[in-house]
Amino acid sequence: MPRLAIYALIVCLLSVAAAIVSFAQGSFLGIIWVLLAGLSSNMTWYYVKRGRDARNGSVTG
Repeated sequence: MPRLAIYALIVCLLSVAAAIVSFAQGSFLGIIWVLLAGLSSNMTWYYVKRGRDARNGSVTG
């Protein structure tokens, strides 16, 4: 797994935890954390797929 994918996964997990804590405290600031979790989740999948494609030697375009 590429290093950037691991970093994006860590950010995703931390933002999900922050969203849970934020909503548990009654703050709507958790919406920002949910959006960040979605963004970092997409980044994780992108870097995993890019790493897999690079390893297999496929060229897109």
